[in-house]
Amino acid sequence: MRSRRASGQAALRLLLGCFAALVCTQVAQSQPPQDIPAASAVASPKTYVSIAPVPRGSTFEVAVVVGIMPGFHMNAHKPLEDYLIPTVLTAKLPAGFKDLATSYPEGVTKKLSFSDRPLLVYTGQFTVRAKFSAAANAPLGKAKLPFTLQYQACNDSVCLAPVRIPVVAAIDVAPAGTKPQRTSPQIFGESGPK
Repeated sequence: MRSRRASGQAALRLLLGCFAALVCTQVAQSQPPQDIPAASAVASPKTYVSIAPVPRGSTFEVAVVVGIMPGFHMNAHKPLEDYLIPTVLTAKLPAGFKDLATSYPEGVTKKLSFSDRPLLVYTGQFTVRAKFSAAANAPLGKAKLPFTLQYQACNDSVCLAPVRIPVVAAIDVAPAGTKPQRTSPQIFGESGPK
């Protein structure tokens, strides 16, 4: 009985998601093309690393500060409705690095014309922070940590297609025992990661 009910609820969520995507697509098609930006252009991510260099055997943080085009928003990482597409930052780490934790801001509650209920969204600018460790055998020298930022951007009348855009953080890996400098205190605070 429960599995049938769970299946029915999952089907309803899928149907609602398809309906929302269809409505958003229809609204988008009714807008003049020159007024609709490319979905990938709505977000402007910049990366910051908490320490430089990153010694082998240490932990460090990467902050991805995402600017959102004025007039647009994107769903929070944990949206209020199951069928909404969350904002997700995914790391694709090279050998020698381990993903320890990722933290997202909560978002703000906003009532929009196309929704009967308020939504939990990001507007303006938000920061996602990810904590990593560099292994004792992490390759020395300059390295790039690639990420993918997934989001769906909307304004008060149109939702764009969901997109995944690449984001890259550059680090410099140093031998174990190297004393790093703390960087970007405006983002990580004066004390930085431990």
